[in-house]
Amino acid sequence: MTVAYNARFVPAAFPDVLKGLLGDRWKEVRVHDRPGGKEGAVQYREYWFDLAREELLPLVDALSSLDAVHFHVLSGDDMGDCVALVYHFSLGSAAGRGARVGVFPRVCLPKDDLSVPSLWSRIPGVEYSEREMREFLGVTFEGLPNTASIFLPEDWDENVKPWRRDGAGLAPEHVRELS
Repeated sequence: MTVAYNARFVPAAFPDVLKGLLGDRWKEVRVHDRPGGKEGAVQYREYWFDLAREELLPLVDALSSLDAVHFHVLSGDDMGDCVALVYHFSLGSAAGRGARVGVFPRVCLPKDDLSVPSLWSRIPGVEYSEREMREFLGVTFEGLPNTASIFLPEDWDENVKPWRRDGAGLAPEHVRELS
């Protein structure tokens, strides 16, 4: 899929688009204004919200219909009862000062079902972030063609996930003194 920059991207209209996607859950969206410049005017607005895993691909498709979606990074955390993935996107990067928006959906996956659709078919640049989350937290990204480890040694025990805080995490024998 080729997505070209939409020169008519209007950041003021973005909340209405997000409201349409999220419906009643719009009230749970956290909006943060990021001021800057001499006047302290809003330069960037961020939208943080929770999303179900099955809504992730439709969200990316909807965002792509508005503008070129810029993927920054995928962050993850073991929250105890689930593994949370936060996708960091922005829109309007080419629109200039005050016209960019950040979109940060969080998907919480129960530990007994750590799978989510891969965004690789829409945004190939997610590959390394998704591989990192697979390697360190044990998340399976359905549709990700290359799942090889990128950080851990080749002989690493695949059942040990270093960022997990439960039984799948590091044991004392996995930690060594460096000096």
